[in-house]
Amino acid sequence: MRTCLGLELGSTRIKAVTIDGGFRPVSSGDYTWASAYENGIWTYSLDEVWTGLRAALSQVEDRQDIAAAGVSAMMHGYLAFDKDWKLLTPFRTWQNTITGQAAAELTGLFGFNIPQRWSIAHLYQAVLNKEEHIPQVAHITTLAGYIHYMLTGVNAVGVGEASGMFPIDSAALDYDAGMIGKFDALVKDRGLPWTLEDILPDVLPAGADAGALTEEGFRMLDGLLPAGVPFAPAEGDAGTGMTATNAVAPRTGNVSAGTSIFSMVVLERPLERVYEEIDLVTTPTGAPVAMVHCNNCTNDTNAWVGVLGETARLFGAEPSAGELYTRLYEKSLEGDPDCGGVLVCNYLAGEGVTHMDAGRPLAARTPETRFTLANFFRAQLYSTMSTLKIGMDILAAEHVAIDSLTGHGGLFKTPVVGQSYMAAACGAPVTCMETAGEGGPYGMALLASFLLNREGGERLEDFLSKKVFAGASGSTIQPDPACVAGFNTYIQRYKALLEVEKTAVAVL
Repeated sequence: MRTCLGLELGSTRIKAVTIDGGFRPVSSGDYTWASAYENGIWTYSLDEVWTGLRAALSQVEDRQDIAAAGVSAMMHGYLAFDKDWKLLTPFRTWQNTITGQAAAELTGLFGFNIPQRWSIAHLYQAVLNKEEHIPQVAHITTLAGYIHYMLTGVNAVGVGEASGMFPIDSAALDYDAGMIGKFDALVKDRGLPWTLEDILPDVLPAGADAGALTEEGFRMLDGLLPAGVPFAPAEGDAGTGMTATNAVAPRTGNVSAGTSIFSMVVLERPLERVYEEIDLVTTPTGAPVAMVHCNNCTNDTNAWVGVLGETARLFGAEPSAGELYTRLYEKSLEGDPDCGGVLVCNYLAGEGVTHMDAGRPLAARTPETRFTLANFFRAQLYSTMSTLKIGMDILAAEHVAIDSLTGHGGLFKTPVVGQSYMAAACGAPVTCMETAGEGGPYGMALLASFLLNREGGERLEDFLSKKVFAGASGSTIQPDPACVAGFNTYIQRYKALLEVEKTAVAVL
């Protein structure tokens, strides 16, 4: 049985998944790792990259049957190398918020939102800081791009991954040439021995030939993959998430909701304005995507579930964690559509969308509030997606059409509940599918399968919708008008609560 392999390096796990000819997961392996905060920088060890990849691959069965593979990883960040591919400074991950000046200047220069975590923001901040390594830079890339190069000798990334490095021209399927020119003019007087085009990786769309496992790559993986296996273009976790949820066509999108929450909506046309709250990236085929990314989602809810579980144990009950979550989620359905006036702000960390540098979880109510368990927990769940809704409302004001959203992550584990609230918050039907359970590495395996099995000029969206997900089972919930009205009332009160949140951050 010939299989396709997806590798993904996430923030907490390095994962490997193989799928068969019917696109079903057949084997997997993983390795747990964590970032380290060293000298003011969030980073990962590149040595541990290879330890983790070998460990994850060693758990995969029938590795000699793998016919195509691909690498995905956390997007953005900064890996800088000299001409001999020697690392010049420790890997700077997406977690770092040390590029504020650079991001602001580039956003103004390009007329295009450049978030702090993008590779170009890291590069320009290092230029502004006059860091010693800058004159030696010959290559900058991402974590997925680095691994792909080491395995194949091809210095290229998928277009979706590239879109988290530098703005993309979707028509040209390449970096925006006008913006590259503006950047080079910006740093011209600094005497640098390179231009931006010299040091960026090449850009490839999904389905393109991105090289094959070399003898050197074979040795890097201790022979765990057969030499000569073709590789799909390296992609970021956003692109593999879109692929795994069949959300790569215009007017589709997905919402990933766990400890953090983000939405990806494939656009039919560019946005009319630049918004700090909206990142513009692309699908693995280069179509423009609006991304709303929020740092806070279920952490505060998880803490309250723990407290309520302690309360139950005081009376001799021993509910499991799964039972607690299910009962409390379902209880929230009995609450008022506007939560009866109960308000919750779930910020444990800062939020870029609402311009908060730190967080203080809050619950607030007025004397006339209907304070019940159902209303309180409904407010908890509304809070997990309220900041996302603020960003999604910007897209609605821009008349961005959304025919369907696919939900995945812990918020959607209890049937109906999170799905119903998300449909109301976003004003769009929300589908949860059983087939996307493997997440990013599954999406990367699908991209490897697309490379191997693409017929002629077949488009990725057709490959996914007509072949991969044609018979997929799932459930779809439409926005309920009463819930929509209640959520809209809640969000106006929530915006007022954010003024209280600002004060709490300042004084607590």
